[in-house]
Amino acid sequence: MRVAASTYLNSAPLVYSFAQGSLRHRFGYIGDAAPSRCAAMLGARQCEIALIPVIEYHRIPGLRIIPEIAVASKSRVRSVILVARRPLNEVRTVTLDTSSRTSQALVKILLWQRYNILPYFTERTPDAAVKCENMFEGSDAALVIGDPAMRLEAAARHPEVQVYDLAEEWRAMTGLPLVFAVWALREETVEDFPHLTRDFIAAKQEGIKQIELIAGQYAEELNLPYEDLLSYLRDNVNYDLDEENVSGLRQYFALAYEYGLIPEARELRFAR
Repeated sequence: MRVAASTYLNSAPLVYSFAQGSLRHRFGYIGDAAPSRCAAMLGARQCEIALIPVIEYHRIPGLRIIPEIAVASKSRVRSVILVARRPLNEVRTVTLDTSSRTSQALVKILLWQRYNILPYFTERTPDAAVKCENMFEGSDAALVIGDPAMRLEAAARHPEVQVYDLAEEWRAMTGLPLVFAVWALREETVEDFPHLTRDFIAAKQEGIKQIELIAGQYAEELNLPYEDLLSYLRDNVNYDLDEENVSGLRQYFALAYEYGLIPEARELRFAR
């Protein structure tokens, strides 16, 4: 059973069991920095299960969602940010991180509905070696997600730069949490492996118990303070797909459909 998921810090507690924990010998873990590429692997049948940006649920046919598990935020998330070099009402060009189409659609929804602006969008992959400066070439603002966003948020203290946390922006606009990613699998996989939900919920519980270890591993990798990353995993990222988070997910899909970003807002179908 092949499982694909992002190697970003925000996914690490959900991935821990498959990468280095109790399920590492039962599943084949495929790690990739970009959540969008994990979705592409699922779409191309290069894996059986993937942690996908939620918008991909409407772009890959025949998917089921594993219940009770998500990468979400109830308030401030810190790892999905829009960095602007001028006031938002003056922004005319925005560069979008290629890593997640969920976050790309989110930026468009927020700018169109909350700020009533229609900028020109381009896509680019952030270059961490130059502190993501390539994202601002020819643009007034840039969407950056994941570990590059964590580094950029820590460095973005210049008074001329404004950092907008997109989970905070979403909460202010809708009053709901934001779900960024879910575990998804094809319907036939549900039938072939009936105990997957139990295994993945157990994996989530195991990973959450190891967040101190995970924070230490990533503090060295990202060169960021351990306490800062531990706080991020405990306070900023939420790993549940509870009733409130499902409501936020449905609202996200409804707005994505309203703005023509998905062809329809399908009902959520869960694995059992």
